[in-house]
Amino acid sequence: MSQHASRKPWYGVPGEIAEVFRPHLDGVADEMIGEIQRGVPEYARPLDDAYVRMVRLAVEGALQQFVDLIDDPMASWKNVVDVYGEVGRLEAREGRSLDALQTALRLGARVAWRRLTEESERLNVSRQSLGMLAEAIFAFLDEIAAAATQGYTKAREEVAGELEHRRRRLLDMLLAEPPAGAQALADLARMAQWRVPRSVAAVVLYERGQDRFSHPSLPPDVLTDINRREPCLLVPDPDGPGRGQMLQTALRDWVAAVGPTVAITDAGKSLRWAREALLLARRGVIPDQGLIRAADHMPSLIIFKDEELVNAVAAKRLGPLLEVRPRHRERLAHTLLACLQNGFNATEVAARLHVHPQTVRYRLHQLEELFGEQLYDPDARLEFEIVLHVWIALAGEAAEPEPSAQVIALDGSRRKA
Repeated sequence: MSQHASRKPWYGVPGEIAEVFRPHLDGVADEMIGEIQRGVPEYARPLDDAYVRMVRLAVEGALQQFVDLIDDPMASWKNVVDVYGEVGRLEAREGRSLDALQTALRLGARVAWRRLTEESERLNVSRQSLGMLAEAIFAFLDEIAAAATQGYTKAREEVAGELEHRRRRLLDMLLAEPPAGAQALADLARMAQWRVPRSVAAVVLYERGQDRFSHPSLPPDVLTDINRREPCLLVPDPDGPGRGQMLQTALRDWVAAVGPTVAITDAGKSLRWAREALLLARRGVIPDQGLIRAADHMPSLIIFKDEELVNAVAAKRLGPLLEVRPRHRERLAHTLLACLQNGFNATEVAARLHVHPQTVRYRLHQLEELFGEQLYDPDARLEFEIVLHVWIALAGEAAEPEPSAQVIALDGSRRKA
């Protein structure tokens, strides 16, 4: 506490009253402690010597400080501030609210006022002095409550910081490959106040657009680290009721990829697939709207794991398409992929491409001229379908590709992929 202005009510209380009450402080302290322990169960802990000493120190310190202020309004507040700051910190460390402390302060003030009133009547203290004394008691109560609140708030911030640090460490440990031992995970999870679930899914995030992003509002059981270079989450029981909608709502301002649901020891694998899905979404290979679930895009994820190999096969299998003018080349590529996926049924392919079946037959005739019998070779057809997926996706890729191997685009140009 800093020096107090003259408006503080204890400045007006006659100083001689302090000397009148000093001999009675021990008795008042005992009565206050008894009243507090009867009225506030949290403080009735006879087997906890440290806690009993803290309660007595707080009560006796407050009484002594109050009498000192009446005697000398400029008296130092340091000791009582330290004591009540420690009381507030202790309440926070034990996970309680300040309600019990506020109740204890009110009970103590009531006892103090009752005893002071009794002594004042016996000693013929004036009504005016008694009124100032009452005002001083409740103003003093506000001051020590403020000191306790300050200590409580500081401790809560420290506890929250420690807990957040432990949860980040736990997240790192869970996502590591190979995973940490079961006992180490259990110990850190307990310290981080996190219940170990049966299954998890990793989520990786990327800021959507250039505007300032909002910090996602997530349940406390979701381990989160938004401030790392690659923001990510670990979601317990991701397939439980409402979990998907919860993520969808909380991450609406992010591009978010969810890895497969796995056992807790395989969280790192879920993270690896989530990263792959996010990379393809950022390249435009798969849609980036809503939650990107890696499990829904496994063919693309697997195909794009080795683009160099797929590109080499594409150059071999799809080379004849380069003989066709660019615009028609794209139509033939989409038609061939649809034919492969629909068993060369012209009616189904036409419905998928929104064209007339005769158009499909015309294009198929052109494809037969380009590729010959290999078009219907069972071994070649799988390669055709795989490389067409990649070729078409890269042709429409919006993001700047990585500098590695070259790809023959649908327009016939060669560019890096």
